[in-house]
Amino acid sequence: MTSMKPQTPETNPALQDQTGNTTPWRDKELRARVKLFGNLLGQVIQNQSGEKVFAAVEALRKGYINLRKKENSDKRIQLLRLIDTLNVEKITQVVRAFSIYFSLANIAEEAYQHRQRQRRIDAGGPLWRGSFEETLRELRKSGISPEQLQIMLDNLAYIPVITAHPTEAKRRTVMEHLRKIFLASKLLDETRLSQREEETLHRQLERQIQVLWKTDEVRAHRPQVQDEIINGLFYFKVSLFQAVPETYRQLEEAINKVYGDMLPESTTLRVPSFLHFGSWIGGDRDGNPNVTPEVTAMAVRLQMRMALQHYIACITKLTRILTHSIPLIRPSTALTESIDQDLSDCPETFRGDPDRFSREPYRRKLYLMRYRLMDNLRAVERYLLPEIQPTPPQGVGYPSEEKFLEDLCLLRDSLSSHGDGNIAAGELQDLIRLVESFGFYLLKLDVRQESGRHTEAVAELVKHLDLHPSYLDLSETERLGLLSEQLAREEETTIQRERLTPATRETLDLFHVMAQMRQEVSPRVFGHYVISMTHAASHVMEVMYLGYLAGLAGRRRGQWHCGLQISPLFETIEDLEHIEPVMTALLDDPSYRALLQAAGNQQEVMIGYSDSCKDGGILASSWKLYDAQKKVTGLTDSRGVDCRIFHGRGGTIGRGGGPTFDAILSQPQGTVHGQIKFTEQGEVLSSRYSNPETAIYELNMGISGLIKASTCLVQPPQEEKRDYLGIIDSLVETGEQTYREFTEQTSGFQDYFYEATPVNEIGLLNIGSRPPHRKKGDRSKNSVRAIPWVFGWAQARHTFPAWYGIGSALEKWRAGAPDRLAKLQTMYEEWPYFRALLSNTQMSLAKAELHIAQQYAGLCLDPETGQKIFALLSAEYQRTVTQVLHIVGAHTLLEENPPLALSLQRRDPYLDPLNHIQLTLLKRTRDPQITPEEREAWLDPLLRSINAIAAGMRNTG
Repeated sequence: MTSMKPQTPETNPALQDQTGNTTPWRDKELRARVKLFGNLLGQVIQNQSGEKVFAAVEALRKGYINLRKKENSDKRIQLLRLIDTLNVEKITQVVRAFSIYFSLANIAEEAYQHRQRQRRIDAGGPLWRGSFEETLRELRKSGISPEQLQIMLDNLAYIPVITAHPTEAKRRTVMEHLRKIFLASKLLDETRLSQREEETLHRQLERQIQVLWKTDEVRAHRPQVQDEIINGLFYFKVSLFQAVPETYRQLEEAINKVYGDMLPESTTLRVPSFLHFGSWIGGDRDGNPNVTPEVTAMAVRLQMRMALQHYIACITKLTRILTHSIPLIRPSTALTESIDQDLSDCPETFRGDPDRFSREPYRRKLYLMRYRLMDNLRAVERYLLPEIQPTPPQGVGYPSEEKFLEDLCLLRDSLSSHGDGNIAAGELQDLIRLVESFGFYLLKLDVRQESGRHTEAVAELVKHLDLHPSYLDLSETERLGLLSEQLAREEETTIQRERLTPATRETLDLFHVMAQMRQEVSPRVFGHYVISMTHAASHVMEVMYLGYLAGLAGRRRGQWHCGLQISPLFETIEDLEHIEPVMTALLDDPSYRALLQAAGNQQEVMIGYSDSCKDGGILASSWKLYDAQKKVTGLTDSRGVDCRIFHGRGGTIGRGGGPTFDAILSQPQGTVHGQIKFTEQGEVLSSRYSNPETAIYELNMGISGLIKASTCLVQPPQEEKRDYLGIIDSLVETGEQTYREFTEQTSGFQDYFYEATPVNEIGLLNIGSRPPHRKKGDRSKNSVRAIPWVFGWAQARHTFPAWYGIGSALEKWRAGAPDRLAKLQTMYEEWPYFRALLSNTQMSLAKAELHIAQQYAGLCLDPETGQKIFALLSAEYQRTVTQVLHIVGAHTLLEENPPLALSLQRRDPYLDPLNHIQLTLLKRTRDPQITPEEREAWLDPLLRSINAIAAGMRNTG
């Protein structure tokens, strides 16, 4: 394999950046880097696995590239015969070759995009759409004053939430190797490399690719929850600890650059620490019996340990920076007094050398701070590492993150007092930002459980406490009345735990663990308690009552207190339609309103993109979500309650994915009140946060979108055009009907899903601890989880959950009315929601490959069913492509987004052989004639092909 390089037609449009500037010659840079990686990978395969594997890879690579250029049925048959002749070992190596190629191509693209952005910055001209600088210039141009901008900044909260949903196919070990290749690739971009230095880097890259080739990319065992927790924490270690303070710094610089001349001399706008990360890993127990109360406690302690370890490293680094000496400086009195107090509290710090750093006050203080943090760390490790009996804590650790932050601010203020404010603004300020953003808890852990579990527990407890003989027989109004009355009681409730069922005891234990961790780690360690399948206001009140029994909420001496914040999750189309009556009943309950007030007077509501799309299709899902946000914010605004929407998004378009900047701007006007919270899952995590350079860019883009969407805080939002809303209502009705007819009323559809996609085989992949179905053995659309639903269709190159029904809806609305096309085109130009919808639709259509999807349809046991369902899908695909292209005014999909179009064109010739290999392996492993041993042998390369296709499409679920 002399060059596993991507082939792109010479007629490809010039690569464009986000401002529309063309840079035709620079795409050659990217192609050259991918070619280099391909050459090096080819050399490794040839040297390490032999000529036969190399020849097979090259034959498939070149053959499918040529078929992309010109169809040749004889050549296609020849390639399929080649695949059919490969034994288990060879086919495994071939799959691995293409899989690693995609990983290397992803690195090349990521590094290239970073390089392009740096060039724009260095040139000093306008930056890209969504950059801090361009966003602030737009705000200033629209009349936002510095005072108004400060109001917006003071209300910001940007909260990505890392989840454990099983959509990340890469092992952490592999990601670490890919990071090393990314760094070595960056060094190649240095302009003054000598030929010898360049050759040295090429050899280094070859060695790293060789290690990657020798490292198994497939997990040997299904990960435990602890593995998932550590995987989530990995991103802080490799990028986020560096990216978060740099993001704040870049925002401050952009504000000073754009608004500096409007401010009085020596004054700046203050940027609060509004960036926080959440997590579901170790807290999400919905459908995952492996997440126990003990696991939740472990998750919190693992988070705390990582935060403390990083803070200790930062303090150690500062001891080598803040070496200021007396009498060259005079520290503040407050710092001197603080050192004296610490010496009294921690006399063992300088045991054996009591005068150490006596003339270097900052180093002396930092050593004392490190000593206290080490004691905090010992307290955590006592629980995490009981088997090695670590040194017990001495009780001198910081009692809270606030006290640690106070010491850091004391150092900063003292430095500023003697003219070293610029020194304080460096590494010390970065650490202050981290502590303000992460505290001792690192991530705010959300807890999630399905509503039925709470109802069952409360029903048992109500009977146990003689409150009512049959809670389940009560009406919704009666349930709310009973729970509201109990929450207002101040009397202590005694529960005989041994008389409860194990399920109810476990539910209660969780709330007691939450109370314990708030004491042990931080009152801010938990984010929200998310209730999936929220159908009624009583579902929220039940959780509050369970919290009340654990002491998390209630009344004491006439005063309400609440350490439990609840986020009802509305996920199906029906739930979204009922959001208004449910939230009205909840917010109008006097006990709940009093507790909400005590907790900060903010109601968070989570909306689920995945299940609503699986349920009613992309059109109905996106519009019901849009409408639900308007209803909820209207309800909270009218009651004087702050509202934050929590977006349960996945990586694919069918699960709410897409560029964060555009996604935020496409929310309803006036609903983003400076705050947004959203899930980050699977491949999205690794693509955004594996490298600090990309993480900084992604955070910049998301925060810019949040700022731009939050002008409603200082300016009245623009009113939506009523005619647009009416058009969408009509489109949604047709789109949902078309989707439901296809997925619910087409005979054989469910069999098609399980036979024409590798969804059953995906369930065998060791990529997550959660089962793929809600109910074991239930193959219905309602039972299968949204992630394997989307993942399976994507592997088979259908991608239909993200576009099915759109074509029919547009065609029907336009029928017989030529002027309606112009109306839709105007909507596309003027309305961010509609623009984002069609842009994302194009992306999903471009990732579908019908000629390959048709091959998967051939896997159906009943050929007639396969042909019938594929014909319906194919017709809707063509219909959707035609209608979308007419509206956006393009000849081909993604014409408006050349970089993405180019990226997909690069990948397609390499995905083709993988899909055909997967088809061969699916037929082989499903053959009832083969032995269990043979099936097990062929299953290994099949599972690898799933990983490889996911890497190539940069999408799983």
